[in-house]
Amino acid sequence: MYVPFLDHPRPVAFAHRGGAAHAPENTWAAFEHAIKLGYAYLETDARATSDGKLMAFHDRNLERVTEAEGPVNLKSYREIAALRVAGSEPIPLIEDLLGAWPDARFNIDLKDEAGIPLLPGVLRRTGAWDRVCITSFSGSRLRSARKLLDHPVCMTTSPGAIAAVRCSVGTGLVGTGRAQEPPTRLLARRLAEAGARCAQVPGRVATRSFIRRAHALGLDVHVWTINDRAAMTRFLDAGADGIMTDDIETLRAVLIERGQWYPRTGA
Repeated sequence: MYVPFLDHPRPVAFAHRGGAAHAPENTWAAFEHAIKLGYAYLETDARATSDGKLMAFHDRNLERVTEAEGPVNLKSYREIAALRVAGSEPIPLIEDLLGAWPDARFNIDLKDEAGIPLLPGVLRRTGAWDRVCITSFSGSRLRSARKLLDHPVCMTTSPGAIAAVRCSVGTGLVGTGRAQEPPTRLLARRLAEAGARCAQVPGRVATRSFIRRAHALGLDVHVWTINDRAAMTRFLDAGADGIMTDDIETLRAVLIERGQWYPRTGA
């Protein structure tokens, strides 16, 4: 099935949190650096403020990267907007990021339940349906988001589906009578019905066997978070469809060396 978000030459290079090795994570400075390098895909996180704004912020609490303390979702947008990551960089709105670069694609990790009902409005106002992929470590958050989205959107597999992919086999039949079908085909159908178009997994999961099984199910495989040159090469050689990295300069150099660097249109 055609998926606009994935309509880009493989392998895909993702700037994880904008490219956190070179600028404070999930900030304008990070995303702008990735855009200048030609990155077509930006990865970020989404958390809600107490008054219903969707921010690009990873942690539940503020203290690791800002001067403030406590949960993000107990602060108003005005309070969050006044904070600075690493003492210098403001925290962006997801909506502003989507609007800033209409030719860039965003991988958005839903970090809390409160952000889910805010997402459809953000995508509607920015017209970004075809250039986002929604991911989460929570299967329930993915299911909730899918129910609320009133337009097709690329989504990743749930943790449960990843486990199923790891155990998938291509023999035998599932069901009875005319309903029988090979288990691989059954799993592929269920993944498609759930809108899952890619499996985004840590390096320890992305074995050659896993990548082969995912491809048989019609899934792209994106591996995170790979900051070592040798590991980047290893996963690319294994057939990974994308790499997420904080070290966006090194990944770009590796892909250029391999003749596999595909910058965004207009870069």
